[in-house]
Formats: sequence, structure tokens, C-alpha cells
Amino acid sequence: MTPQTARNRYPKGAARREAILVIALQCFADLGYHGTSMREVARRADLSQAGLLHYFPSKEDLFLAVLRERQQIDTRDYRGDQDAVGSLIQAVRRNATIPGLVQLYMHLLDVAADSAPTRDHFEKRYDFARSLIGSHIRDAQHEGTVRADLDPAVAAQSLIAVADGMQVQWLLDDTQEMPQPIELVWRLMQNRN
Repeated sequence: MTPQTARNRYPKGAARREAILVIALQCFADLGYHGTSMREVARRADLSQAGLLHYFPSKEDLFLAVLRERQQIDTRDYRGDQDAVGSLIQAVRRNATIPGLVQLYMHLLDVAADSAPTRDHFEKRYDFARSLIGSHIRDAQHEGTVRADLDPAVAAQSLIAVADGMQVQWLLDDTQEMPQPIELVWRLMQNRN
């Protein structure tokens, strides 16, 4: 194979991988974590199971790739001067439309302690979220819109904890409104002038 041929094949492979992730994301949304199998993802992607394993050598690799893809979707809103807390609330609101991914997220959180790649993913995800939301809270404190007596890092942790806790409650009872408690905690953090 010439170097030119290799370069031409790489974009096709990358595009195929992205297409598989879109299909897997939809599969989890439709069937939930436990109802989704590698066989079903391969079938929907019009691949053999061996073909799917070429792109994702294990089920965990596929799940992590789906989580990373989902994180990219969620963090697109965090770019620029966007309100990080508003973006968190928007992501939680969007998650209510995809119960299978909420289930997957919670399952992988559960196994993260025993799996180095999964644990690393969640550690980086939480570090990113705490940093971004903490920075937004610090900026809001300087503007005078958030109480000055709050530690931005603890406030960010609190908002994330409420978001994750509401996802657990919502999985048990989907009549729960996930964004409302986060919005309440955020209002309690703000200055009342």
C-alpha cells in the first residue's frame, strides 16, 4: 500500500468509527445499558461482530467511546463565554430525553473504581466540570451576582452532586424533574439584591 493509499483509507476508517458511535449512542438511548449488546450495535451498523471488534476491541472500549462522544456533545455548550451552570442545567435537561445514556453513565460510574480506563475518564470529566463551573462561580462572585462567602470549588462540587443525584432519582422515578433542584441550589447561591 502506498503512503497516499494509507492516507486515503484513514478518513474512511475514522468516518466509519464515528458512524458506529452515533449508532451505539442511539442503541443505548433505545435499549438502555443492559439491553444493548455488541451484537445489536454491529447489526445496526451493518457490520459483523468481528468488524465491530476491529474498531472497538471490547464492550468497555465501545462504552467509553460513547461516553466520550456524549461528553463532547455536552461540553460544546461550555465553550466561550457561556454560562457554565446554565450549560450544566441544559445538559441535565437533555439527558432526560435519553434514559439509556443516563443508565449507562450511572452503571459506568458504579464500575469505575474497578476499571482503570473508566475511572480515568470520570476523574477527568469531573475535574473538567469542577474547574469550569468553579471558574464561572468565581467570575460571578467578582461581578457581585453570587454570594462572596461561598467557596467556588465547594459550590461547583455541590451543583454537580445535585445533578448526579437527580439522575439517580430520575432513573428510579422518571416523573422527577431533574433540572429544578439544580436551578434551586443555583438560586440559593446567588445574591439577593
